[in-house]
Amino acid sequence: MPVLVASDLDRTLIYSAAALGLTTPDAEAPRLLCVEVYESKPLSYMTETAAALLAELGDTAVFVPTTTRTREQYRRIRLPGPPAPYAICANGGHLLVDGVPDLDWHARVTARLADECAPLDEIRDHLMRAADPVWVRKQRVAEDLFAYLVVERELLPEDWVKELAVRAENRGWTVSLQGRKIYVVPKPLTKSAAVHEVARRTGAGPTLAAGDSLLDADLLMAADRGWRPGHGELADSGWAAPTVSALPERGVLAGERILREFLTAARGA
Repeated sequence: MPVLVASDLDRTLIYSAAALGLTTPDAEAPRLLCVEVYESKPLSYMTETAAALLAELGDTAVFVPTTTRTREQYRRIRLPGPPAPYAICANGGHLLVDGVPDLDWHARVTARLADECAPLDEIRDHLMRAADPVWVRKQRVAEDLFAYLVVERELLPEDWVKELAVRAENRGWTVSLQGRKIYVVPKPLTKSAAVHEVARRTGAGPTLAAGDSLLDADLLMAADRGWRPGHGELADSGWAAPTVSALPERGVLAGERILREFLTAARGA
C-alpha cells in the first residue's frame, strides 16, 4: 500500500518573503527557489534543498498538496517534482484529480454544508457590518464556500477575533487567524475529509501530514503521523497531539525539516 503524504502549503512548505524567517547572516542564507509568481512578481519560495527533497518525495509516496487556497491561487504554484495526481483546495471544498475538479466531490461537500451550518451570506453580512475599515484591507469570499478578511495586524483590536470566533462557533463555523488573514470557515469543510477520500481512491496505507494553522488541526489528527513547525497558529497556542511532532524550526527552514521527516517516515513505512 502506498504512503499518502498530505501537506499544507503556505507557511508549511512554501513561504512568502515576509514569512521566510531567516536569522543567519546574509552570506550564510540558504539558496531559495521561487515557486510562485503573482502579477509578474515572485511571491513564494522554498529552499533549493527543500525543492530537491519534495521532488524525491513525489517519487516515494502519493504527495497531496492540501491547501485553503482557491483553485486559481493553487494553480499559480509550481512545485518541484512530478505533478501531484491529487490536490485539495478550498480547505477540502475542491478535490482536483490530475488538475481537474471532481464535481461529484464538490456537490457532496456543498450538500453537507447546507445541512449542517449557517449560510455563507449570513456570515459575510456579519463580517461586513462588524469589521472596521480602519484595519480591514480586503474582504473576500472564496469559491462560494467561506469568507476571509485581509487586515492590518497592528491595528486589529485584541479581542475582535475572539468575539468573532464565539459567534461563528454558535453558527457552525470556525475562525482562523493566519498572518494578515482572518478566515471564517464552515466546520464541516475540512481537509481531513478530502484526504480520507484520496486515501480511499488510492488504497493508501499510512498517512503523513503537516500544517501550521488551526485549519490544519483536523488534518494532523486524522493522519497516522504529523508534524507542525515552530511558528504559526498551532505553535503559538501550544496545540499538541500524541501523534504530532512539534518541530523547533521556524520559517522556510521548517519546510525543509518537514520534508526530511516525510521522506524518512515514508521510506520506513
